[in-house]
Amino acid sequence: MNEIDLIRLLPEIVEKSRIQANKIINGNNSKFNIERINDINQEENRNLLYKSDNIHAMKDLLSKGYGSKIDLIYIDPPFYSKADYIHRIEVTNDNEKKGIETFGYTDTWKDGIKEYLEMLTVRLILMKELLSEKGSIYIHLDYRTVHYVKIITDCIFGGDNFLNEIIWAYKSGGTSNKYFSRKHDNILVYTKTKDYIFNPQKEKSYNRGFKPYRFKNVKEYEDEVGWYTLVNLKDVWQINMVGRTSKERVGYRTQKPENLLERIILSSSNEESIVADFFGGSGTTAIVAQKNNRRWISCDMGHISAGIMRKRLGQTNKEPYTILNNHDFLWEDRLIYELDKEINHDTAIYNFRFKEYNVDLSKIDLNKKNRSNLEHVIKSNSIALIDYIGLGYFENKNELNIQFEGLRSQDRLIIDNDIELEVSSTKELVLRVVDVFGQEYLQRV
Repeated sequence: MNEIDLIRLLPEIVEKSRIQANKIINGNNSKFNIERINDINQEENRNLLYKSDNIHAMKDLLSKGYGSKIDLIYIDPPFYSKADYIHRIEVTNDNEKKGIETFGYTDTWKDGIKEYLEMLTVRLILMKELLSEKGSIYIHLDYRTVHYVKIITDCIFGGDNFLNEIIWAYKSGGTSNKYFSRKHDNILVYTKTKDYIFNPQKEKSYNRGFKPYRFKNVKEYEDEVGWYTLVNLKDVWQINMVGRTSKERVGYRTQKPENLLERIILSSSNEESIVADFFGGSGTTAIVAQKNNRRWISCDMGHISAGIMRKRLGQTNKEPYTILNNHDFLWEDRLIYELDKEINHDTAIYNFRFKEYNVDLSKIDLNKKNRSNLEHVIKSNSIALIDYIGLGYFENKNELNIQFEGLRSQDRLIIDNDIELEVSSTKELVLRVVDVFGQEYLQRV
């Protein structure tokens, strides 16, 4: 499809998407299994992680009264790169790091850019329904589609509600001798109304020659570079990517840095605002929102993405949250362990000794080299493939309550020897097992 034909199709894409969004809003709800994490008091719907297509998540939120309730939406959708993305896992085995690469997610589109824009447009319409009257949306793209999405978003939110195009500039590997090196992304910012949250952030503005001006009533500062003043943030942001040696790095190919999300969240939300990300990826939006006392909603349909988010949230301060999954709980006894259990009234003490994990190789897309690496790990240290352990019980058929979490760090599962839980003797305890590939299982204790 040439560019002229695509431009002519944009009004049709918007109108078709409005009709589709209306059908979604008025259609039947998806059914979700619920998993409450660290939620002793079972506080309803404070922080939500949807493991589903974001269409189903947004429909569910609208049906639960979240319309016009979300103060900030940030999305980092596919970029129309027409590429498949690999997820890399590193496991320490026999004092040697083994890298295992498997399929992560795809950004390919059978019907080309028209299909991509239709996918995004209907979701943007639903996001507008969820956005509060004082809310803003940040749409993270790059050179491939930002100009088309800008026209579509003008139609949905109104050109008068366009606030900024932010340029996120960064350093990364790779240059070209045939064009200027592409070292920035574009972030479109729209508000729902003219009465929106905006908290100006400050940045350093270095003096000419890095010397003090000594102007009256102007406060100046000095660092290792030189003298500077603090000014309101401009629309070009120089923030480092999540590099190979960064402590933030979780192995997710398109992971965004916490500094980038913190700048967005502090600028366009207040404490206790609801912040949402419907292309959750590695979970950075939820992590930063939680650290800054915001409520959050995140969503991703990928198993690897959901597993990474679950683990990152377990490593952050233990705020309760709820996982909503529109797939059935999968019961399989794949984790072999020994257990000592002591019960004293309503308190039970559990001591687990994990022996072996039988990973389901049929569900993992691996080439010959990576399969060989994985088989070597399985033979010598299969427990290294466990990313997360949860211990809890069912409140009812579709509601699991996780009261204890153990997380993988480097090459081993970090879990206390003695786990104390105050659980009624009538409750049947279960283990939630998540491996490094995002595969999730439940098994009875």
